[in-house]
Amino acid sequence: MCVFTASLYVVGLICLFGTHTVSAKNMYKWVDEHGNIYFSDQVPPEHIGYRRESLNQKGRVLEVTQAKEQEERERQLQALRKAQEKIIAAQESHDKVLLSTFRNLEDMQAAQENSLKTLEIQKSVIESNLKRLENQLKAQQKQAAAHERNGKKLPQRLLDGIQSTQAQIRLTQTEIGKQSEKIQQAKAAAAADVERYKLLTQPDAGAPAANAKTARDKASELGLFRCGSEAQCTKAWAIAHDFINKHASTGTDVDTDKLIMSRPPVQDSDLSLSITRIDGSKGKQQLFLDIRCRESLLGAELCASQKVRDIRSAFRPYIESALASD
Repeated sequence: MCVFTASLYVVGLICLFGTHTVSAKNMYKWVDEHGNIYFSDQVPPEHIGYRRESLNQKGRVLEVTQAKEQEERERQLQALRKAQEKIIAAQESHDKVLLSTFRNLEDMQAAQENSLKTLEIQKSVIESNLKRLENQLKAQQKQAAAHERNGKKLPQRLLDGIQSTQAQIRLTQTEIGKQSEKIQQAKAAAAADVERYKLLTQPDAGAPAANAKTARDKASELGLFRCGSEAQCTKAWAIAHDFINKHASTGTDVDTDKLIMSRPPVQDSDLSLSITRIDGSKGKQQLFLDIRCRESLLGAELCASQKVRDIRSAFRPYIESALASD
């Protein structure tokens, strides 16, 4: 194996390429963390993690092998892209369901009210069951107290009954908590659907209600900026950094040429933002903003809030305004 640094570049080429009639091995070029450039037909194990270029016998680059960190970043990016594309597709599908299910806003609100009433009734039934269990426990404890006053030993059956009732009470209280959370989530989702339906059915110069929202407006609601050219996308990407810094409450976690992402939310009030460059239709790229909240009841309410909708809607105008003033 011949290994040459940049200072021996010419000699290295003569050594390796000049003997191609004897050996048809590939030539590799890589740079270490100190900036030293190497040329060799083999990569030492301690250098395997560096980005390297595979060269042909004329010194032209045939293939580039990324460092392990870059490969891992690329895998993360691809996973995020797939997840975000699903979000876009799910939003478009949800929009179609809203428009095809309800004739008007009053129709939607009536249906939502009925659904919430059903959830409230279910909660009332559970609360009634809790009241029954609490009364049952009081009666059992009264019996136990009577036995103690009379100096009698408590029957095992009564002890077991008290423990069983107490366990059922705890389970029922947990069910009430879950049902309350379910109701709050349903209310937040209903409020979000109402706002979305209003946007989708906003009249526009006499156009049919279902077609009133233009593609431009929909892009804003989805947190999309569609690039007009590669040069514009590069400028927009630089502006996107400022948007992340302005609105994310967590510090930057990933910052590459295709992904900007702040750290995951920790507090219920945290907002984590990520922006990716995604290939759109007709070969043009688009920047997609995603907003994440903590996986909790308060976090879910935050992500369904007007604050988050405003941030998402402000993304495209923010980019356009900055581009116009450039």
